[in-house]
Amino acid sequence: MAVYSFNGSDLLMMLRGAVNLLGQAKNDIDALNVFPVPDGDTGTNMYQTIEASLKEALETDSNHIGLVALAAARGALMGARGNSGVILSQVLQGFAGTLQAKEKATTSDISLALQEGVQMAYKSVMRPVEGTILTVVRKSAEEAAAQRSKNLLRMMVAISKRALHALQETPDLLPALKQAGVVDAGGKGFVVILEGFLQALKSASPLAKESVSGLNSFKAEAQPEPTTAAPGLNFTYCTELLLKGEGLPLSELKRELIPYGDCLMVVGNELLAKVHIHSNHPGLVLECCLKYGKLHNLNITNMEEQQRERLYVEEQTGATRPFGIVSVGYGEGLKAIMKNLGADVVLDGGQTLNPSTGDLLKGIDEVPGKKVLLLPNNKNIILAAEQASRLSGKETIVIPTRSIPQGLGALLALAPEEDFETAARKMERALTSVRTGEIATAVRDYTGNGLTVKQGHFMGLGDGEIIAAGTEVAGVLEELLTFLVEGEGRLITLFYGQAMERNEVLELVDRMSNIFKDQDFDVQDGGQPVYHLIISVE
Repeated sequence: MAVYSFNGSDLLMMLRGAVNLLGQAKNDIDALNVFPVPDGDTGTNMYQTIEASLKEALETDSNHIGLVALAAARGALMGARGNSGVILSQVLQGFAGTLQAKEKATTSDISLALQEGVQMAYKSVMRPVEGTILTVVRKSAEEAAAQRSKNLLRMMVAISKRALHALQETPDLLPALKQAGVVDAGGKGFVVILEGFLQALKSASPLAKESVSGLNSFKAEAQPEPTTAAPGLNFTYCTELLLKGEGLPLSELKRELIPYGDCLMVVGNELLAKVHIHSNHPGLVLECCLKYGKLHNLNITNMEEQQRERLYVEEQTGATRPFGIVSVGYGEGLKAIMKNLGADVVLDGGQTLNPSTGDLLKGIDEVPGKKVLLLPNNKNIILAAEQASRLSGKETIVIPTRSIPQGLGALLALAPEEDFETAARKMERALTSVRTGEIATAVRDYTGNGLTVKQGHFMGLGDGEIIAAGTEVAGVLEELLTFLVEGEGRLITLFYGQAMERNEVLELVDRMSNIFKDQDFDVQDGGQPVYHLIISVE
């Protein structure tokens, strides 16, 4: 079957194919961690990014490929999560910029669009690294440029094969990948997206076209009539809950909840999911969730009242800061600490839960004032934070915090009387005085850095590198602290997660205090998932 041009309907069909295939593969891509820590989220991030792209593209109701591509790029830009999701969104930005005036696209158009996408992707990263998704995208564009056939289907086959070959080469370009015995997760996600495009094209038929047009039906569902929200708020109630059940269909639930509000998150697994949404109809949200399981830890907050209370306090005390702070955190304890240290808005996010560019933008918008300091607190959120800062109408400075301890250290450096620029400089300087440790259980065997880690054993990471491993937390903690402290007198804070009890941690502190006699210890309930302990050394 020869295909000589794509229109908007074809692009929608291809996006749908990518969403479907990536949805099936995202868990396997998540597992492609260099380190065997249960926090891989590259596949999930790319899936949610391309899903946001499709959702926005469906709103165009047009066969004009330029209009559909622009909408898809806009959706990806706002829905981008994690570094790979941001890079993917930039590929789509460049792609759309080339096609925006086209009603249909030919092989030469697609080739130029991919080349522009590559340029945008590389510009989005301060220090591009080969052996990542960037390499796979670049090689795909090079293959497109080398094609002489005008048959788009043949071109897509060639591009897909070249992308797969480039993916298989990533371990030769990045030693960490070869040592771990994995390929690059972001590159794998891009290969799956291309395969999804190709599968959709191969199955192109009147039936396939109908399935694409049928996707538009969900945008026409009857949406609740909006009620009056507070000025600056589109939705009044912040609704959060845990949903327990069996075989929870997370994607289906998310689609059903989309019409009820914004800031939607549905994360978890088939047995337990966390739902977060800003809505004017929390009752409808609860009814929707009840169809699939039982509700727990339900919390509905009236954001209108919160806003009024904040304004009242400012009027009574006159204590207004010339700028606001948005911080990203996970675990109720850690989020409460951030609030106490001066963060105006704390967004849910961290390992396995990267907020999108749109989520970060909404957080920025919620802050009173026109200047904002944004703390991503995770290396995989920094690109999305920088993208949000560029899109925001407020002057926003991203403090490049790569971990929770760095974020807390930055907040501790804040003095109420300081101006915006001075506060930003002090926060950035504070990052160098904080070292980060983490202890979690390994999800697979691993050999590297002179260590052998067994699945189910504890592993200790210091500033992002595996430092220790063993069957007991105490032994791993001692080795990790030896690395982090380096013989200097410092404050060591242990933030314990959901997998540990306070008494366990206090016993550990007693043991460590006898070993590290020149250090002071503090214990805080972080409440974080994934990591048993997050350790700050200052």
